[in-house]
Amino acid sequence: MGTPPSPAPSPRRTELLDACYAYLLEHGLTGLSLRPLAAATGTSPRVLLYLFGSKDELLRQLLARARHEQVGTMAAVLTEAGGDDFDALVDRLWAFLSAPEQRPMVRLTYEAFLLSLGRDPGPWAGFAGEAAREWLDLLARAQPPGTPPALAQARATRALALVRGLLLDLLACEEPERVRSALTLGTGEPAPATPPPPPGTAPR
Repeated sequence: MGTPPSPAPSPRRTELLDACYAYLLEHGLTGLSLRPLAAATGTSPRVLLYLFGSKDELLRQLLARARHEQVGTMAAVLTEAGGDDFDALVDRLWAFLSAPEQRPMVRLTYEAFLLSLGRDPGPWAGFAGEAAREWLDLLARAQPPGTPPALAQARATRALALVRGLLLDLLACEEPERVRSALTLGTGEPAPATPPPPPGTAPR
């Protein structure tokens, strides 16, 4: 016998998950407590525990939603730019992620990312690895057809490191023009190394 399908979530549960997610975007993860969360979402800690089982399970579901929502919107941005080369795709992705309206999502993502790398990751365990794999898969699939898999993976890894590092800089310093100029310099394939001159040849 197969596993019976899970029951559909109740409208109230879905409504509260939406409200808790909005609260998380505004207030972040650090010091999150059920009592103020429940008060802000028009319910009680008891109801939240009844619907989600535990605070940790609620947080896991909220972080999964954050991850999937960000990847989904990123996929839409890359799909709209499907005719562009890869550097242009990265540029479009940066324009989306660095927009002021994306700050709460980006800040929440970094907070969960760093917490998941701690010694006691708790409910955000695995967030960093899962998010990285989703981004890498998205960036690898966004490249032109026929790109060798190893090259696609290397480009995706490089783009991920570049965008994430610059987003962290942007969050810390709020200097968009400086950070944007580094992105422009950082995209593009590295220039081939210049071969050394033959022995006995004076350099020009």
